[in-house]
Amino acid sequence: MSCTYLVNREHPLAPDFIPEFLIQADIPFHLCEPESRRMLCRPAAEAAHQLFCYSRAFHISLYGISGYRPYARQQEIYNSSLQSRGREHTERFIAAPGCSEHQTGLALDVSCPDVGFDLTEAFENTREGKWLRTYAPMFGFILRYPQNKEEITGYAYEPWHIRYVSKPLALYLSLTGLSLEEYHRI
Repeated sequence: MSCTYLVNREHPLAPDFIPEFLIQADIPFHLCEPESRRMLCRPAAEAAHQLFCYSRAFHISLYGISGYRPYARQQEIYNSSLQSRGREHTERFIAAPGCSEHQTGLALDVSCPDVGFDLTEAFENTREGKWLRTYAPMFGFILRYPQNKEEITGYAYEPWHIRYVSKPLALYLSLTGLSLEEYHRI
């Protein structure tokens, strides 16, 4: 699978899809059970390691929250959200099984101590959130669900969700302001 592959409601992955070359990312994680949450595809894991190492030079405290997520785990998360928060919330924030980028091994949710390691929009106003938005493209990552692109991506703004797409594409998307969906329409 190419690191530029589009995964969303219109482009789902098969239930039995497991990415090749999953390795444990050498970055700090917060509460990572199950162990699969520490896994990323090799290029994403290596880029995340470089990104996190570079962040330390700025005294930035980034932590991985969730990397790879198998189809069955996404099904559990989706069903739990439907039961506890309802369809409207779930459709805005939670990908259906097969539609989650986490299944590719190229996506990583990150947070920091200032927001209690939560995945919250408040992350964007932390030093870490601002730093990540600026520097992630230099390492091949994009903020996958950017602000004001909800109608295009199909999901609410998530300043904590980064996706590895390669350095050239990440820089291009960052400079043009295009989402991954818009790029694939070109």
